[in-house]
Amino acid sequence: MAHWLLKSEPDAFSWDDLVACGAKGEPWTGVRNHTAKQNLMAMKLGDLAFFYHSQAGKEIVGVCEVIKEAYPDPTDAKGVFVCVDVKAVEPLPQPFTLAQAKADPKLEGMSLVTSFRLSVQPVTDAEWKHVCKASGLKT
Repeated sequence: MAHWLLKSEPDAFSWDDLVACGAKGEPWTGVRNHTAKQNLMAMKLGDLAFFYHSQAGKEIVGVCEVIKEAYPDPTDAKGVFVCVDVKAVEPLPQPFTLAQAKADPKLEGMSLVTSFRLSVQPVTDAEWKHVCKASGLKT
């Protein structure tokens, strides 16, 4: 299983919005970056992702699961980009902030720190475990 980080502006689509979708989940649409597209295409059924509130908050707030692999993004009129469907799994007991990530030497290579503008990012197993532990989430 691979791990990921998905960014969303909470005023556009928040963790609470994903939770409200329930088991049916929600298509992760609107990605218009080719590197992020490649990351979406690499996602497999059952992969887990951190849900990150960008702009306001700047923190990882929950864990979601890929429930449908990449397919054409219905919001892309040109048919170039893809989306995946995700559902909420659980909130982090304590949100993990961007400031925490930047201050932590164990996360100096994490995409959240090095590629902060990328909306869909890979997370290594070590980074995943570290963030989960720091935020009080049992892995």
